[in-house]
Amino acid sequence: MKSSPKLNIAIIGTGNIGTDLLVKTMRSKYLTCTLFAGRNFNSPGMKRANDLGVTISDRGIEAIVSDPAICDLVFDCTSAHAHVEHWAILQKLGKTVIDMTPAKLGELCVPAINAVECLATGARNINMITCGGQASIPIANALSQVHGDIEYIEVASSIASRSAGPATRYNLDEYIETTQAALQKLSGARRTKAILILNPANPPIDMQTTIYAKIAEPDMAAINASVLAMVEKIKAYVPGYQLIVPPTQDGGKVITTVKVLGAGDYLPQYAGNLDIINCAAIAMAELIAQTDSYREPQA
Repeated sequence: MKSSPKLNIAIIGTGNIGTDLLVKTMRSKYLTCTLFAGRNFNSPGMKRANDLGVTISDRGIEAIVSDPAICDLVFDCTSAHAHVEHWAILQKLGKTVIDMTPAKLGELCVPAINAVECLATGARNINMITCGGQASIPIANALSQVHGDIEYIEVASSIASRSAGPATRYNLDEYIETTQAALQKLSGARRTKAILILNPANPPIDMQTTIYAKIAEPDMAAINASVLAMVEKIKAYVPGYQLIVPPTQDGGKVITTVKVLGAGDYLPQYAGNLDIINCAAIAMAELIAQTDSYREPQA
């Protein structure tokens, strides 16, 4: 592991997620944004990047193709469909990619659970799953540490409609499929289900995610200890992550709820759904920046 020099990163996609990531990288000790690329110079994100003195482009991924040396790592903040095309290009260029879309092409990653494993495999495409996945999978994993054979886990995330941009709405099917797949992989549950609710309430609601698990004869004391330990691990990189309903036994189910408040870097605090996935992505990028093998050219 190393702490310097900073890793050069590019951001493709200049919407809410991309712009919030940009603001977060500006205060990172390990990352520096050398390119912010989208399609519209007049977008709010482009204007913010320009004000911050970051190199901008309206050529999208072509800005990297024309100057591959501009970055070492790419955050893809576009859409699941676009990422398929982008990865084919970036893989040939030898770039490491953190995929912010639910494309499910790369290594499914929740930093608190499998960051070390992702780095150990040398994964060059790291998928941050979904906002609901980043909120719920750590709790599901904590349950599985106590009970290794969970029959069924269901997660329901409710987010402010205002915090769901065009890409999120366009990728709803991929959101469900990727969240369910990651839940199953990282919890070991036999069956999983994911639900996303876009709440139009005004004022906007904070992100909340409820986890339901069907567990035979749950050890509630051990479950509570495991969940509390996991919450502390998440709070290390997502300060706004809160356990608001501790694990409770209700019939044959264990139920618990978490809330995520955003840091307010670029987006309102209620957009905790975007903040948690961005915080997870920054945590992974900073680990990559400190890992020697990721700075070596790919064969």
